Amino acid sequence: MNGQDIRRIEQFLYREARLADEHDYDGWESLWTDDGLYWVPAGGDDIDPTTRMSIVYDNRRRISTRIKQFHTGKRHTQIPASRLRRVVSNVEILGAEGAETTVEANFVLVESRERGKEIWAGRYTYRLREVDGELRMAYKKVALVDNARVVPTMSFLI
Repeated sequence: MNGQDIRRIEQFLYREARLADEHDYDGWESLWTDDGLYWVPAGGDDIDPTTRMSIVYDNRRRISTRIKQFHTGKRHTQIPASRLRRVVSNVEILGAEGAETTVEANFVLVESRERGKEIWAGRYTYRLREVDGELRMAYKKVALVDNARVVPTMSFLI
């Protein structure tokens, strides 16, 4: 790994955050591989998502379905849409296995809604893969700081 690798990865993570913050879910979806897996654990960071409940545990098809639901205009919890801004920091390349590079980063996300503000914070874990010369997410885990407690309604993609 060199400085260009980390800079390229950081730019990818920043773009992913901006697309999500701006509700550009088509753009966000385009960042996934065809076999992508998106996981937001509940009740701890290292649970088994196949046997324990998760906030989100979506394969690629479910990610697409979730985005289509946003496009219907019937996602009433997002009318009007939340105003979102996140800061992504402490980006670290943890290693590579085969064609995938494992990356982690911290985040803080502020959500502003009519009901007030929510602060979401945690650690992202990504497995990134190069597809046709572009980085793509094959896996994203969002370990929320307070995922062991009751989590407020999250009607946007974190």
